[in-house]
Amino acid sequence: MYLIVFVTRYLDLFTTFYSVYNSVMKVLYIASTASIIYTIRFQEPIKTTYDKSQDTFLHYKFGVAPCAVIALLTYLIGWGSKHGGGGGFSVIELLWTFSIYLESISILPQLIVLQRYREVENLTGNYVFFMGAYRFLYILNWIYRAHYEHGYQHHWVVYFCGVLQTLLYADFFYYYLKAKTSGSKFSLPTSKQGN
Repeated sequence: MYLIVFVTRYLDLFTTFYSVYNSVMKVLYIASTASIIYTIRFQEPIKTTYDKSQDTFLHYKFGVAPCAVIALLTYLIGWGSKHGGGGGFSVIELLWTFSIYLESISILPQLIVLQRYREVENLTGNYVFFMGAYRFLYILNWIYRAHYEHGYQHHWVVYFCGVLQTLLYADFFYYYLKAKTSGSKFSLPTSKQGN
């Protein structure tokens, strides 16, 4: 789902030039994500560690399709536009809005798989923790910019999705920090335990 997020978010590569840095970073996000997917699916020895039976999240049914519908509705209402609506219909802005919604839930398949396995490897736990920390730091950045940056443009869809994404990590954060502070093995509770 992250590959879909980056491809739909960075379509402006073909229409608008901001800077060399901006363009290079967008291409790197797309290329590195595609490369990770290729490695996991097709390259040995990594390919043998991927357990397709545990990856049962219906990405298109519960991720892509609902986010596409919500993006279309909010874009048509005017909440989803990066530029506050107006200016006619823009497929690039609609797909940008879709990418914001999809990114907010893209970690769900990983969290579900981790919940099934219960015990979380250090590398995986650190990766997921820092993905959530990155989103939390974005929230702090929005607060800072809204307070200190004159003329800062608020974007309520981005705010909502950023907070939603951070909340999805909350349970994971709790157990991650609990394991780190106690020095114990990091594991997540299962529904069988009643948690």
